[in-house]
Amino acid sequence: MASDRRTRGTVLQDAPRERALFVPLLIAVTLATGAGCRKREEPVPERPKGPIQLSDVSRETGIDFVHTDGSSGRRYIIEPMCAGLALFDYNNDGLIDIYFLNGAPLPGTVMSEPPRNALYRNLGGWRFVDVTLQAGVGDTGFGLGVTAADFDNDGFCDLYLNNSGPNVLYRNNGDGTFTDVTEHAGVGNGDLVGAGTAFLDMDADGDLDLYVANYLKFDVNEHVQRTVQGFPSYPSPRDFEPVADTLFRNDGDGTFTDVSEASGIRGVAGTGMGMVCADADDDGDTDVFVLNDFGENFFFRNDGAGNFEEVGLLVGLANDGFGQQNASMGVDCGDLNNDGLLDFFMTDYQTELPVFYRNLGNGRFEDATHETQAGISVFPYVNWGTGIVDFDNDGHRDIYIANGHTEDNVDLYDSSTAYRVRDTVLRNTGDGRFRDVSDTCGDGLDPVLSSRGTGFDDLDNDGDVDGVVLISREKPVILRNENRNGNHWLQIQLRGTSVNRDAVGSKVTVVAGDLTLVDEVHSGRGYQSHHGMRLHFGLGKRNSIDRVEIRWLGGTTEVLRNVTVDQLLTIIEGRAGERTPGN
Repeated sequence: MASDRRTRGTVLQDAPRERALFVPLLIAVTLATGAGCRKREEPVPERPKGPIQLSDVSRETGIDFVHTDGSSGRRYIIEPMCAGLALFDYNNDGLIDIYFLNGAPLPGTVMSEPPRNALYRNLGGWRFVDVTLQAGVGDTGFGLGVTAADFDNDGFCDLYLNNSGPNVLYRNNGDGTFTDVTEHAGVGNGDLVGAGTAFLDMDADGDLDLYVANYLKFDVNEHVQRTVQGFPSYPSPRDFEPVADTLFRNDGDGTFTDVSEASGIRGVAGTGMGMVCADADDDGDTDVFVLNDFGENFFFRNDGAGNFEEVGLLVGLANDGFGQQNASMGVDCGDLNNDGLLDFFMTDYQTELPVFYRNLGNGRFEDATHETQAGISVFPYVNWGTGIVDFDNDGHRDIYIANGHTEDNVDLYDSSTAYRVRDTVLRNTGDGRFRDVSDTCGDGLDPVLSSRGTGFDDLDNDGDVDGVVLISREKPVILRNENRNGNHWLQIQLRGTSVNRDAVGSKVTVVAGDLTLVDEVHSGRGYQSHHGMRLHFGLGKRNSIDRVEIRWLGGTTEVLRNVTVDQLLTIIEGRAGERTPGN
Protein backbone atom coordinates (compact mmCIF):
# COMPACT_ATOMS: atom_id res chain seq x y z
CA MET A 1 0.00 0.00 0.00
CA ALA A 2 2.75 2.46 0.85
CA SER A 3 5.23 3.81 -1.65
CA ASP A 4 8.07 1.75 -0.20
CA ARG A 5 5.98 -1.44 -0.54
CA ARG A 6 6.45 -2.37 3.10
CA THR A 7 2.77 -2.79 3.86
CA ARG A 8 0.56 -5.86 4.12
CA GLY A 9 0.95 -8.68 1.62
CA THR A 10 2.62 -6.90 -1.28
CA VAL A 11 6.21 -7.63 -0.31
CA LEU A 12 7.63 -10.46 -2.39
CA GLN A 13 11.26 -9.80 -1.55
CA ASP A 14 10.69 -10.97 2.01
CA ALA A 15 9.11 -14.27 0.93
CA PRO A 16 10.94 -17.57 0.46
CA ARG A 17 12.30 -18.14 -3.03
CA GLU A 18 9.69 -20.77 -3.93
CA ARG A 19 6.85 -18.37 -3.11
CA ALA A 20 8.42 -15.63 -5.19
CA LEU A 21 8.52 -18.03 -8.14
CA PHE A 22 5.02 -19.38 -7.54
CA VAL A 23 3.21 -16.05 -7.27
CA PRO A 24 3.83 -14.73 -10.82
CA LEU A 25 2.91 -18.15 -12.23
CA LEU A 26 -0.32 -18.17 -10.24
CA ILE A 27 -1.25 -14.70 -11.48
CA ALA A 28 -0.65 -15.79 -15.06
CA VAL A 29 -2.77 -18.92 -14.68
CA THR A 30 -5.55 -17.02 -12.93
CA LEU A 31 -5.78 -14.35 -15.61
CA ALA A 32 -5.35 -16.77 -18.51
CA THR A 33 -8.12 -19.05 -17.37
CA GLY A 34 -10.48 -16.22 -16.54
CA ALA A 35 -10.62 -17.39 -12.94
CA GLY A 36 -11.14 -14.94 -10.17
CA CYS A 37 -13.71 -12.34 -9.25
CA ARG A 38 -15.42 -10.17 -11.80
CA LYS A 39 -14.59 -6.47 -11.41
CA ARG A 40 -17.01 -3.58 -11.44
CA GLU A 41 -16.87 -2.78 -15.15
CA GLU A 42 -17.35 -6.33 -16.43
CA PRO A 43 -20.89 -7.28 -17.56
CA VAL A 44 -22.78 -10.21 -16.08
CA PRO A 45 -22.56 -13.05 -18.62
CA GLU A 46 -25.21 -15.63 -19.36
CA ARG A 47 -24.42 -18.61 -17.21
CA PRO A 48 -25.59 -22.14 -16.60
CA LYS A 49 -27.09 -23.09 -13.26
CA GLY A 50 -24.89 -25.05 -10.91
CA PRO A 51 -25.81 -27.14 -7.86
CA ILE A 52 -25.51 -24.09 -5.58
CA GLN A 53 -28.09 -21.36 -6.22
CA LEU A 54 -28.12 -18.09 -4.24
CA SER A 55 -30.56 -15.27 -4.97
CA ASP A 56 -30.10 -11.61 -4.06
CA VAL A 57 -33.29 -10.76 -2.16
CA SER A 58 -31.99 -7.59 -0.51
CA ARG A 59 -34.74 -5.37 -1.93
CA GLU A 60 -37.52 -7.67 -0.72
CA THR A 61 -36.46 -7.72 2.91
CA GLY A 62 -37.21 -4.16 4.01
CA ILE A 63 -33.66 -3.78 5.34
CA ASP A 64 -32.54 -0.20 4.69
CA PHE A 65 -29.39 -0.13 6.81
CA VAL A 66 -26.50 1.77 5.21
CA HIS A 67 -22.98 1.27 6.50
CA THR A 68 -20.52 4.10 7.11
CA ASP A 69 -16.85 3.92 8.02
CA GLY A 70 -16.81 7.53 9.24
CA SER A 71 -14.28 8.54 6.62
CA SER A 72 -13.56 12.10 5.52
CA GLY A 73 -10.67 11.46 3.13
CA ARG A 74 -7.98 11.55 5.79
CA ARG A 75 -7.64 7.75 5.65
CA TYR A 76 -7.38 6.65 9.25
CA ILE A 77 -6.34 3.00 9.42
CA ILE A 78 -9.50 1.81 11.21
CA GLU A 79 -11.85 2.95 8.43
CA PRO A 80 -11.60 0.01 6.00
CA MET A 81 -11.59 -2.52 8.85
CA CYS A 82 -15.24 -1.77 9.73
CA ALA A 83 -17.25 -4.02 10.25
CA GLY A 84 -18.89 -7.29 11.23
CA LEU A 85 -22.46 -8.49 11.85
CA ALA A 86 -24.32 -10.99 14.00
CA LEU A 87 -27.06 -13.50 13.17
CA PHE A 88 -28.94 -14.67 16.27
CA ASP A 89 -32.47 -15.20 17.57
CA TYR A 90 -32.82 -12.35 20.05
CA ASN A 91 -36.49 -12.96 20.96
CA ASN A 92 -36.63 -16.78 20.91
CA ASP A 93 -39.31 -16.93 18.22
CA GLY A 94 -37.39 -19.46 16.14
CA LEU A 95 -36.40 -16.95 13.46
CA ILE A 96 -32.84 -15.70 13.02
CA ASP A 97 -32.51 -11.92 13.35
CA ILE A 98 -29.74 -9.65 12.00
CA TYR A 99 -27.54 -7.13 13.83
CA PHE A 100 -25.34 -4.81 11.78
CA LEU A 101 -22.38 -2.89 13.16
CA ASN A 102 -21.68 0.64 11.95
CA GLY A 103 -18.83 3.11 12.03
CA ALA A 104 -18.79 6.56 13.61
CA PRO A 105 -17.66 9.99 12.36
CA LEU A 106 -13.90 10.42 12.47
CA PRO A 107 -12.17 13.85 12.50
CA GLY A 108 -13.14 15.79 9.40
CA THR A 109 -16.55 14.13 9.06
CA VAL A 110 -19.72 15.95 10.07
CA MET A 111 -23.09 14.18 10.19
CA SER A 112 -26.47 15.55 11.20
CA GLU A 113 -27.18 12.38 13.19
CA PRO A 114 -24.66 9.89 14.53
CA PRO A 115 -24.74 6.55 12.70
CA ARG A 116 -26.07 3.67 14.77
CA ASN A 117 -25.81 -0.07 14.77
CA ALA A 118 -29.06 -1.70 13.68
CA LEU A 119 -31.09 -4.72 14.78
CA TYR A 120 -33.59 -6.17 12.31
CA ARG A 121 -36.25 -8.56 13.55
CA ASN A 122 -37.06 -11.45 11.25
CA LEU A 123 -40.82 -11.48 10.58
CA GLY A 124 -40.71 -14.55 8.38
CA GLY A 125 -41.32 -14.65 4.64
CA TRP A 126 -38.10 -12.72 4.01
CA ARG A 127 -39.41 -9.58 5.68
CA PHE A 128 -37.44 -7.77 8.38
CA VAL A 129 -38.25 -4.74 10.51
CA ASP A 130 -35.87 -2.32 12.22
CA VAL A 131 -36.33 -2.67 16.01
CA THR A 132 -33.12 -0.94 17.05
CA LEU A 133 -34.71 1.83 19.07
CA GLN A 134 -37.28 -0.40 20.75
CA ALA A 135 -34.61 -2.94 21.64
CA GLY A 136 -32.14 -0.32 22.85
CA VAL A 137 -29.10 -1.61 20.94
CA GLY A 138 -28.35 1.41 18.73
CA ASP A 139 -24.78 1.95 19.88
CA THR A 140 -23.08 4.91 18.17
CA GLY A 141 -19.50 3.81 18.77
CA PHE A 142 -17.10 2.84 15.99
CA GLY A 143 -18.10 -0.80 15.62
CA LEU A 144 -15.71 -3.49 14.42
CA GLY A 145 -16.45 -6.86 16.03
CA VAL A 146 -19.52 -8.49 17.57
CA THR A 147 -20.46 -11.75 19.22
CA ALA A 148 -23.63 -13.13 20.78
CA ALA A 149 -24.40 -15.73 23.45
CA ASP A 150 -26.26 -16.16 26.72
CA PHE A 151 -23.54 -15.06 29.14
CA ASP A 152 -25.82 -15.14 32.21
CA ASN A 153 -27.64 -18.40 31.36
CA ASP A 154 -31.08 -16.83 31.65
CA GLY A 155 -32.39 -18.24 28.37
CA PHE A 156 -31.86 -15.18 26.17
CA CYS A 157 -28.97 -14.34 23.86
CA ASP A 158 -26.89 -11.29 24.78
CA LEU A 159 -24.64 -9.07 22.60
CA TYR A 160 -21.05 -7.89 22.98
CA LEU A 161 -19.63 -5.16 20.74
CA ASN A 162 -15.91 -4.69 20.13
CA ASN A 163 -15.45 -1.02 19.20
CA SER A 164 -12.66 1.38 18.48
CA GLY A 165 -13.08 2.93 21.88
CA PRO A 166 -15.10 1.55 24.80
CA ASN A 167 -16.81 -1.76 24.13
CA VAL A 168 -20.44 -2.52 25.01
CA LEU A 169 -22.17 -5.49 26.63
CA TYR A 170 -25.93 -5.61 26.08
CA ARG A 171 -27.87 -7.96 28.37
CA ASN A 172 -31.04 -9.35 26.84
CA ASN A 173 -33.97 -8.63 29.16
CA GLY A 174 -36.16 -11.32 27.61
CA ASP A 175 -38.92 -8.92 26.60
CA GLY A 176 -37.48 -7.69 23.31
CA THR A 177 -35.24 -5.10 24.97
CA PHE A 178 -31.61 -4.98 26.07
CA THR A 179 -29.79 -3.16 28.87
CA ASP A 180 -26.26 -1.80 28.62
CA VAL A 181 -24.48 -3.55 31.52
CA THR A 182 -20.91 -2.79 30.42
CA GLU A 183 -19.90 -0.81 33.48
CA HIS A 184 -21.39 -3.26 35.96
CA ALA A 185 -19.89 -6.24 34.14
CA GLY A 186 -16.47 -4.59 33.86
CA VAL A 187 -15.87 -5.41 30.18
CA GLY A 188 -15.48 -1.96 28.58
CA ASN A 189 -11.84 -2.76 27.77
CA GLY A 190 -10.65 0.84 27.89
CA ASP A 191 -10.03 2.93 24.80
CA LEU A 192 -8.49 0.22 22.64
CA VAL A 193 -9.25 -0.59 19.00
CA GLY A 194 -11.39 -3.70 18.93
CA ALA A 195 -11.49 -6.47 16.35
CA GLY A 196 -12.92 -9.98 16.52
CA THR A 197 -14.47 -11.17 19.77
CA ALA A 198 -15.95 -14.41 21.08
CA PHE A 199 -17.63 -15.98 24.07
CA LEU A 200 -16.13 -19.26 25.27
CA ASP A 201 -16.17 -21.37 28.40
CA MET A 202 -12.43 -21.52 28.95
CA ASP A 203 -12.61 -23.55 32.19
CA ALA A 204 -15.80 -25.56 31.53
CA ASP A 205 -17.45 -24.20 34.67
CA GLY A 206 -20.83 -23.65 33.03
CA ASP A 207 -20.68 -19.93 32.28
CA LEU A 208 -19.26 -18.08 29.30
CA ASP A 209 -16.05 -16.11 29.45
CA LEU A 210 -15.15 -13.41 26.94
CA TYR A 211 -12.18 -13.06 24.59
CA VAL A 212 -11.51 -9.65 23.04
CA ALA A 213 -9.05 -9.34 20.15
CA ASN A 214 -7.35 -5.93 20.03
CA TYR A 215 -6.07 -4.48 16.76
CA LEU A 216 -3.35 -1.90 17.41
CA LYS A 217 -2.47 1.25 19.32
CA PHE A 218 -4.33 4.02 17.49
CA ASP A 219 -4.69 7.73 18.15
CA VAL A 220 -6.21 10.15 15.63
CA ASN A 221 -3.61 12.68 16.72
CA GLU A 222 -0.81 10.37 15.59
CA HIS A 223 -2.16 9.63 12.15
CA VAL A 224 0.32 8.30 9.57
CA GLN A 225 -0.09 9.56 6.02
CA ARG A 226 0.93 7.36 3.09
CA THR A 227 0.87 7.47 -0.69
CA VAL A 228 1.17 4.89 -3.49
CA GLN A 229 2.36 6.20 -6.85
CA GLY A 230 1.27 9.64 -5.78
CA PHE A 231 -2.21 8.53 -4.66
CA PRO A 232 -3.28 8.80 -1.00
CA SER A 233 -3.25 5.46 0.80
CA TYR A 234 -4.13 4.01 4.17
CA PRO A 235 -1.20 3.41 6.51
CA SER A 236 0.10 -0.06 7.32
CA PRO A 237 -0.50 -1.94 10.58
CA ARG A 238 3.27 -1.86 10.89
CA ASP A 239 3.07 1.89 11.35
CA PHE A 240 1.51 1.27 14.77
CA GLU A 241 2.32 -0.69 17.90
CA PRO A 242 0.62 -4.08 18.33
CA VAL A 243 -1.55 -4.63 21.39
CA ALA A 244 -2.10 -7.72 23.55
CA ASP A 245 -5.61 -9.17 23.59
CA THR A 246 -7.92 -9.25 26.60
CA LEU A 247 -9.53 -12.22 28.33
CA PHE A 248 -12.38 -11.74 30.81
CA ARG A 249 -13.42 -14.54 33.18
CA ASN A 250 -17.13 -14.76 33.95
CA ASP A 251 -17.58 -14.58 37.72
CA GLY A 252 -21.11 -15.98 37.54
CA ASP A 253 -22.77 -12.96 39.15
CA GLY A 254 -23.07 -10.66 36.13
CA THR A 255 -19.49 -9.43 36.45
CA PHE A 256 -16.23 -10.38 34.78
CA THR A 257 -12.58 -10.27 35.89
CA ASP A 258 -9.70 -9.43 33.55
CA VAL A 259 -7.47 -12.52 33.62
CA SER A 260 -5.36 -11.66 30.58
CA GLU A 261 -2.13 -11.73 32.59
CA ALA A 262 -2.83 -14.77 34.72
CA SER A 263 -4.14 -16.85 31.79
CA GLY A 264 -1.10 -16.22 29.57
CA ILE A 265 -2.98 -14.24 26.92
CA ARG A 266 -1.10 -11.02 27.64
CA GLY A 267 2.27 -12.66 27.02
CA VAL A 268 2.21 -11.72 23.34
CA ALA A 269 1.00 -8.67 21.40
CA GLY A 270 -0.44 -8.68 17.90
CA THR A 271 -2.74 -6.93 15.46
CA GLY A 272 -5.85 -9.04 15.99
CA MET A 273 -8.55 -9.26 13.32
CA GLY A 274 -10.89 -12.23 12.90
CA MET A 275 -10.94 -15.06 15.42
CA VAL A 276 -12.68 -18.23 16.48
CA CYS A 277 -12.61 -20.37 19.62
CA ALA A 278 -12.68 -24.13 19.07
CA ASP A 279 -11.41 -27.45 20.39
CA ALA A 280 -9.00 -27.76 17.50
CA ASP A 281 -6.83 -30.44 19.11
CA ASP A 282 -9.86 -32.49 20.21
CA ASP A 283 -8.77 -32.77 23.84
CA GLY A 284 -12.08 -31.67 25.33
CA ASP A 285 -11.38 -28.00 26.02
CA THR A 286 -11.64 -24.80 24.00
CA ASP A 287 -8.61 -23.23 22.34
CA VAL A 288 -8.38 -19.77 20.75
CA PHE A 289 -7.23 -18.97 17.20
CA VAL A 290 -6.62 -15.26 16.54
CA LEU A 291 -5.58 -13.87 13.16
CA ASN A 292 -3.10 -11.00 13.07
CA ASP A 293 -2.96 -8.40 10.31
CA PHE A 294 0.49 -8.68 8.73
CA GLY A 295 2.01 -10.84 11.45
CA GLU A 296 2.10 -14.39 12.71
CA ASN A 297 -1.28 -15.69 13.88
CA PHE A 298 -1.77 -16.75 17.49
CA PHE A 299 -3.05 -20.14 18.58
CA PHE A 300 -3.63 -20.25 22.32
CA ARG A 301 -3.72 -23.86 23.51
CA ASN A 302 -5.89 -24.38 26.59
CA ASP A 303 -4.78 -26.67 29.40
CA GLY A 304 -8.43 -27.23 30.36
CA ALA A 305 -8.38 -24.87 33.31
CA GLY A 306 -8.28 -21.61 31.36
CA ASN A 307 -4.49 -21.32 31.19
CA PHE A 308 -3.19 -20.70 27.68
CA GLU A 309 0.09 -21.17 25.84
CA GLU A 310 0.68 -19.50 22.47
CA VAL A 311 1.84 -22.30 20.12
CA GLY A 312 0.83 -21.03 16.66
CA LEU A 313 4.25 -21.63 15.11
CA LEU A 314 4.57 -25.06 16.71
CA VAL A 315 1.21 -26.36 15.44
CA GLY A 316 1.42 -24.84 11.94
CA LEU A 317 -1.13 -22.02 12.25
CA ALA A 318 1.15 -18.98 12.55
CA ASN A 319 2.05 -18.67 8.85
CA ASP A 320 1.11 -20.12 5.49
CA GLY A 321 2.81 -23.15 3.93
CA PHE A 322 5.64 -21.00 2.60
CA GLY A 323 6.41 -19.79 6.11
CA GLN A 324 5.11 -16.37 5.12
CA GLN A 325 3.31 -14.05 7.50
CA ASN A 326 -0.03 -12.97 6.05
CA ALA A 327 -2.22 -9.91 6.39
CA SER A 328 -4.83 -12.22 7.89
CA MET A 329 -8.47 -11.11 7.92
CA GLY A 330 -11.28 -13.59 8.65
CA VAL A 331 -11.41 -17.24 9.77
CA ASP A 332 -14.02 -19.97 10.09
CA CYS A 333 -13.84 -23.42 11.60
CA GLY A 334 -15.37 -26.65 10.31
CA ASP A 335 -14.57 -30.12 9.01
CA LEU A 336 -13.80 -29.50 5.34
CA ASN A 337 -12.77 -33.04 4.41
CA ASN A 338 -15.10 -35.14 6.60
CA ASP A 339 -12.31 -36.79 8.56
CA GLY A 340 -13.86 -35.91 11.93
CA LEU A 341 -11.40 -33.11 12.67
CA LEU A 342 -12.04 -29.36 12.75
CA ASP A 343 -10.13 -27.40 10.11
CA PHE A 344 -9.66 -23.65 9.66
CA PHE A 345 -10.10 -21.50 6.55
CA MET A 346 -8.50 -18.06 6.61
CA THR A 347 -8.83 -15.06 4.31
CA ASP A 348 -6.17 -12.42 3.75
CA TYR A 349 -4.82 -9.62 1.55
CA GLN A 350 -4.16 -9.01 -2.14
CA THR A 351 -1.39 -11.22 -3.64
CA GLU A 352 -1.75 -13.67 -0.78
CA LEU A 353 -3.65 -16.91 -1.04
CA PRO A 354 -6.32 -17.63 1.53
CA VAL A 355 -5.22 -20.57 3.65
CA PHE A 356 -6.93 -23.90 4.23
CA TYR A 357 -5.34 -25.13 7.45
CA ARG A 358 -6.03 -28.87 7.38
CA ASN A 359 -6.13 -30.60 10.75
CA LEU A 360 -3.70 -33.53 10.84
CA GLY A 361 -5.21 -35.03 13.99
CA ASN A 362 -2.15 -34.79 16.21
CA GLY A 363 -2.61 -31.23 17.35
CA ARG A 364 -0.92 -29.95 14.20
CA PHE A 365 -2.08 -28.37 10.94
CA GLU A 366 -0.80 -28.09 7.38
CA ASP A 367 -1.48 -25.63 4.58
CA ALA A 368 -3.57 -27.60 2.07
CA THR A 369 -4.53 -24.62 -0.11
CA HIS A 370 -2.54 -25.56 -3.20
CA GLU A 371 -3.43 -29.23 -3.06
CA THR A 372 -7.16 -28.54 -2.75
CA GLN A 373 -7.30 -25.36 -4.90
CA ALA A 374 -9.18 -23.66 -2.06
CA GLY A 375 -9.27 -20.02 -3.08
CA ILE A 376 -6.75 -19.81 -5.91
CA SER A 377 -9.15 -17.59 -7.87
CA VAL A 378 -9.22 -14.81 -5.25
CA PHE A 379 -5.43 -14.32 -5.22
CA PRO A 380 -5.57 -10.80 -6.78
CA TYR A 381 -8.12 -9.49 -4.29
CA VAL A 382 -8.50 -8.57 -0.64
CA ASN A 383 -10.71 -11.07 1.24
CA TRP A 384 -12.70 -10.46 4.43
CA GLY A 385 -15.61 -12.47 5.78
CA THR A 386 -15.75 -16.21 5.21
CA GLY A 387 -18.01 -19.11 6.04
CA ILE A 388 -17.70 -22.90 5.91
CA VAL A 389 -21.21 -23.85 4.75
CA ASP A 390 -22.78 -26.83 2.98
CA PHE A 391 -24.90 -24.74 0.61
CA ASP A 392 -26.24 -27.65 -1.46
CA ASN A 393 -26.73 -30.14 1.43
CA ASP A 394 -24.60 -32.78 -0.32
CA GLY A 395 -22.62 -33.64 2.82
CA HIS A 396 -19.54 -31.66 1.81
CA ARG A 397 -18.96 -28.20 3.24
CA ASP A 398 -18.38 -25.36 0.79
CA ILE A 399 -16.64 -22.01 1.35
CA TYR A 400 -17.90 -18.45 0.96
CA ILE A 401 -15.37 -15.61 0.58
CA ALA A 402 -16.26 -11.91 0.79
CA ASN A 403 -14.07 -9.64 -1.35
CA GLY A 404 -13.33 -5.92 -1.53
CA HIS A 405 -10.20 -3.79 -1.30
CA THR A 406 -9.14 -1.50 1.54
CA GLU A 407 -8.21 1.27 -0.91
CA ASP A 408 -11.21 2.92 -2.57
CA ASN A 409 -8.90 4.41 -5.24
CA VAL A 410 -6.88 1.29 -6.01
CA ASP A 411 -8.42 1.05 -9.51
CA LEU A 412 -6.53 4.24 -10.44
CA TYR A 413 -3.09 2.72 -10.02
CA ASP A 414 -3.36 -1.09 -9.93
CA SER A 415 -5.13 -2.84 -12.80
CA SER A 416 -4.62 -6.30 -11.28
CA THR A 417 -7.20 -5.78 -8.57
CA ALA A 418 -10.29 -3.69 -7.73
CA TYR A 419 -12.02 -1.96 -4.84
CA ARG A 420 -15.41 -3.45 -5.75
CA VAL A 421 -15.38 -7.14 -6.57
CA ARG A 422 -17.85 -10.00 -6.62
CA ASP A 423 -17.86 -12.37 -3.68
CA THR A 424 -16.80 -15.97 -4.26
CA VAL A 425 -18.31 -19.40 -3.64
CA LEU A 426 -16.03 -22.44 -3.62
CA ARG A 427 -17.88 -25.73 -4.01
CA ASN A 428 -16.48 -28.74 -2.24
CA THR A 429 -16.36 -31.47 -4.90
CA GLY A 430 -16.04 -34.21 -2.30
CA ASP A 431 -12.81 -35.56 -3.76
CA GLY A 432 -10.41 -33.27 -1.94
CA ARG A 433 -10.79 -30.26 -4.22
CA PHE A 434 -12.68 -26.97 -4.28
CA ARG A 435 -13.99 -25.34 -7.43
CA ASP A 436 -14.94 -21.68 -7.92
CA VAL A 437 -18.62 -21.85 -8.95
CA SER A 438 -19.39 -18.15 -8.58
CA ASP A 439 -20.42 -17.92 -12.24
CA THR A 440 -23.07 -20.60 -11.87
CA CYS A 441 -24.66 -19.86 -8.49
CA GLY A 442 -27.36 -17.37 -9.46
CA ASP A 443 -27.77 -13.63 -9.13
CA GLY A 444 -26.69 -13.67 -5.49
CA LEU A 445 -23.12 -13.46 -6.70
CA ASP A 446 -23.83 -10.65 -9.19
CA PRO A 447 -23.36 -7.65 -6.85
CA VAL A 448 -19.98 -6.01 -7.43
CA LEU A 449 -19.32 -4.27 -4.15
CA SER A 450 -16.76 -4.02 -1.35
CA SER A 451 -17.75 -6.64 1.20
CA ARG A 452 -16.69 -6.99 4.83
CA GLY A 453 -18.36 -9.16 7.51
CA THR A 454 -20.54 -12.16 6.64
CA GLY A 455 -23.05 -14.37 8.43
CA PHE A 456 -24.71 -17.67 7.50
CA ASP A 457 -27.82 -19.35 8.90
CA ASP A 458 -31.19 -20.66 7.77
CA LEU A 459 -33.11 -17.38 7.68
CA ASP A 460 -36.38 -18.89 6.43
CA ASN A 461 -36.21 -22.27 8.21
CA ASP A 462 -36.50 -24.25 4.99
CA GLY A 463 -33.49 -26.49 5.58
CA ASP A 464 -30.72 -24.73 3.69
CA VAL A 465 -28.27 -22.04 4.78
CA ASP A 466 -28.73 -18.44 3.62
CA GLY A 467 -26.30 -15.54 3.91
CA VAL A 468 -25.91 -11.88 4.90
CA VAL A 469 -23.02 -9.68 3.78
CA LEU A 470 -22.17 -6.29 5.25
CA ILE A 471 -21.02 -3.93 2.50
CA SER A 472 -18.62 -1.08 3.16
CA ARG A 473 -20.36 2.31 2.74
CA GLU A 474 -23.50 0.76 1.20
CA LYS A 475 -26.54 -1.37 1.98
CA PRO A 476 -26.00 -5.05 2.85
CA VAL A 477 -26.65 -7.99 0.56
CA ILE A 478 -29.13 -10.67 1.69
CA LEU A 479 -28.76 -14.08 0.03
CA ARG A 480 -31.56 -16.64 -0.18
CA ASN A 481 -30.48 -20.22 -0.80
CA GLU A 482 -32.60 -21.66 -3.62
CA ASN A 483 -31.65 -25.29 -3.03
CA ARG A 484 -34.07 -27.54 -4.93
CA ASN A 485 -32.02 -30.71 -5.35
CA GLY A 486 -33.93 -32.87 -2.87
CA ASN A 487 -30.94 -33.45 -0.61
CA HIS A 488 -31.76 -34.13 3.01
CA TRP A 489 -30.48 -32.26 6.06
CA LEU A 490 -30.52 -32.00 9.83
CA GLN A 491 -30.21 -28.93 12.04
CA ILE A 492 -29.36 -29.24 15.72
CA GLN A 493 -29.73 -26.66 18.46
CA LEU A 494 -28.12 -27.56 21.77
CA ARG A 495 -29.36 -26.38 25.15
CA GLY A 496 -27.07 -26.83 28.11
CA THR A 497 -28.15 -27.39 31.70
CA SER A 498 -24.88 -27.99 33.55
CA VAL A 499 -22.81 -26.60 30.67
CA ASN A 500 -23.45 -23.07 29.42
CA ARG A 501 -27.00 -22.64 28.14
CA ASP A 502 -25.96 -22.20 24.46
CA ALA A 503 -23.61 -25.20 24.75
CA VAL A 504 -20.77 -23.16 23.24
CA GLY A 505 -17.80 -25.48 22.84
CA SER A 506 -19.89 -28.67 22.66
CA LYS A 507 -19.37 -30.99 19.71
CA VAL A 508 -21.87 -33.00 17.63
CA THR A 509 -21.22 -36.02 15.40
CA VAL A 510 -23.85 -37.16 12.90
CA VAL A 511 -23.57 -40.60 11.29
CA ALA A 512 -25.77 -41.42 8.28
CA GLY A 513 -24.67 -44.58 6.50
CA ASP A 514 -21.26 -43.98 4.99
CA LEU A 515 -21.29 -40.29 5.96
CA THR A 516 -19.88 -38.98 9.25
CA LEU A 517 -20.12 -35.26 9.96
CA VAL A 518 -18.72 -33.28 12.87
CA ASP A 519 -19.41 -29.72 14.03
CA GLU A 520 -19.07 -27.60 17.15
CA VAL A 521 -20.98 -24.67 18.63
CA HIS A 522 -19.04 -21.42 18.27
CA SER A 523 -19.75 -17.87 19.43
CA GLY A 524 -17.86 -15.44 17.19
CA ARG A 525 -16.27 -16.35 13.85
CA GLY A 526 -15.54 -15.10 10.32
CA TYR A 527 -14.48 -11.49 9.97
CA GLN A 528 -15.41 -9.83 13.27
CA SER A 529 -18.83 -11.51 13.10
CA HIS A 530 -21.10 -14.10 14.71
CA HIS A 531 -23.36 -16.73 13.15
CA GLY A 532 -24.29 -20.37 13.03
CA MET A 533 -24.99 -21.54 16.59
CA ARG A 534 -27.66 -23.84 15.14
CA LEU A 535 -25.53 -26.61 13.64
CA HIS A 536 -26.39 -27.60 10.07
CA PHE A 537 -25.63 -30.96 8.47
CA GLY A 538 -26.23 -31.69 4.77
CA LEU A 539 -26.93 -35.38 4.15
CA GLY A 540 -27.17 -35.74 0.38
CA LYS A 541 -29.69 -38.41 -0.64
CA ARG A 542 -29.39 -40.28 2.67
CA ASN A 543 -32.90 -40.40 4.15
CA SER A 544 -32.08 -41.75 7.58
CA ILE A 545 -29.64 -40.96 10.37
CA ASP A 546 -28.10 -43.82 12.32
CA ARG A 547 -26.67 -41.88 15.21
CA VAL A 548 -26.25 -38.40 16.66
CA GLU A 549 -23.59 -38.07 19.36
CA ILE A 550 -23.29 -34.96 21.54
CA ARG A 551 -20.10 -34.40 23.50
CA TRP A 552 -21.04 -31.67 25.96
CA LEU A 553 -18.15 -29.36 26.83
CA GLY A 554 -16.31 -30.72 29.84
CA GLY A 555 -19.18 -33.06 30.53
CA THR A 556 -20.92 -36.19 29.37
CA THR A 557 -21.62 -37.77 25.99
CA GLU A 558 -25.17 -38.56 24.86
CA VAL A 559 -26.25 -40.58 21.86
CA LEU A 560 -29.50 -40.49 19.88
CA ARG A 561 -30.31 -43.23 17.37
CA ASN A 562 -32.61 -43.45 14.35
CA VAL A 563 -33.11 -39.70 14.01
CA THR A 564 -35.50 -38.38 11.37
CA VAL A 565 -34.02 -36.23 8.59
CA ASP A 566 -35.19 -32.76 7.46
CA GLN A 567 -35.86 -31.24 10.87
CA LEU A 568 -34.51 -28.71 13.35
CA LEU A 569 -33.91 -30.69 16.51
CA THR A 570 -33.37 -29.07 19.92
CA ILE A 571 -31.41 -31.33 22.26
CA ILE A 572 -31.40 -30.52 25.97
CA GLU A 573 -28.44 -31.73 28.00
CA GLY A 574 -29.41 -34.76 30.05
CA ARG A 575 -32.67 -35.14 28.15
CA ALA A 576 -31.42 -36.06 24.70
CA GLY A 577 -33.92 -38.88 24.35
CA GLU A 578 -36.81 -36.42 24.42
CA ARG A 579 -35.89 -35.09 20.94
CA THR A 580 -37.65 -31.74 21.11
CA PRO A 581 -38.46 -30.46 17.56
CA GLY A 582 -37.63 -26.83 16.81
CA ASN A 583 -37.40 -24.49 19.79
